[in-house]
Amino acid sequence: MLLKVKKTLAGLWSLIVGLKITGHNFCSPQLTVHYPREEVTNLDGFNGHVELVPSPKDPMLPKCIACGACARNCPSQCISLDFEKIEPAAQEGEDSESGGKKKKSQKKVTRFTLNFNYCSLCGLCVRSCPVGSLRFSSDVYLAGFDPQEFRIDLLERMRGQIATQGEKD
Repeated sequence: MLLKVKKTLAGLWSLIVGLKITGHNFCSPQLTVHYPREEVTNLDGFNGHVELVPSPKDPMLPKCIACGACARNCPSQCISLDFEKIEPAAQEGEDSESGGKKKKSQKKVTRFTLNFNYCSLCGLCVRSCPVGSLRFSSDVYLAGFDPQEFRIDLLERMRGQIATQGEKD
């Protein structure tokens, strides 16, 4: 009999503690944004999908040097890029056989895709980029109905953003 009374009192105490927590949260201000009536304004610390950073010299080209560190370090293997090698033009008066320094060939990104269906937003690609050509997007409204919509061509997206900014200016 005493054991049943103890269990009942323990259960009531647990109920009181739970109701106290519920009452406190019920009277606190809401943190949820009621979309679409309200817009998201607090984006501190938000990390969306990754996007390419444009080159300061030519905004239609990315800062990317096509080293592939982002694709190699991605645990989800959702980044792929293609590139082409650009051989440096020979300067006038230089003879490549005379022992002069040979310039390195550069790489130009031709395709940079992100399969956001598999991205875990870990940020290893952003941290591993030696030139800072990747950053997190602040696009909180990325939504779609088809998985194909989340296979993003980041190069095309960057150029579209630049073109859109140019139209606004």
